[in-house]
Amino acid sequence: MPSMNEASEWVEAGGLVSYAASDADLFRRAATYVDKILKGAKPADLPVEQPTKFELVINLKTAKRIALTIPQSVLFRADRVIK
Repeated sequence: MPSMNEASEWVEAGGLVSYAASDADLFRRAATYVDKILKGAKPADLPVEQPTKFELVINLKTAKRIALTIPQSVLFRADRVIK
């Protein structure tokens, strides 16, 4: 069955599409929080941030298996396409 997932790992394992916050960006931003805390900032004083970078991943192998054609315009917008 076609599925929309929250993590690109599911698409790499055979899922159809994921659209979620970029893990690499989240880890990088978490490191800045750790740096601030290690330099003496109180965690309660740090602002809560929302993700700002999202990643669209499409698995063309899965689309082909279920006879689904992904439009070129969508493929051009994808951050990663699994062939």
